[in-house]
Amino acid sequence: MEQSTISIRIDSQLKKDFEEFCKNVGMNMTTAISIFATTVVKEQRIPFEISADPFYSEKNMARLRKSMREMEENGGTVHEVIHD
Repeated sequence: MEQSTISIRIDSQLKKDFEEFCKNVGMNMTTAISIFATTVVKEQRIPFEISADPFYSEKNMARLRKSMREMEENGGTVHEVIHD
C-alpha cells in the first residue's frame, strides 16, 4: 500500500497529551490517526458526537444583540464580577 504524509498544526500541549495517551495504549500518533481515518471512511461519519457550544446558538446571539442594542440606546450599568 502506497503511503502519504499529512501535516497538521495542533496545540503543543494537546500534542504532548495525545502522544502520552497513545504511548499508554501501546501505539503511536500515526496509528491512532490512521484508525480514526479508517473508521470515518468505513462508517461515513465522525465516530463520536460533536456538539456546538450553546453560546454561539442563534437564539443566544439574538439575545446578545438585543442586549447590546438596549445598552447603546439606554445606557447600562457595569457590574463587577467577583471570582471565588
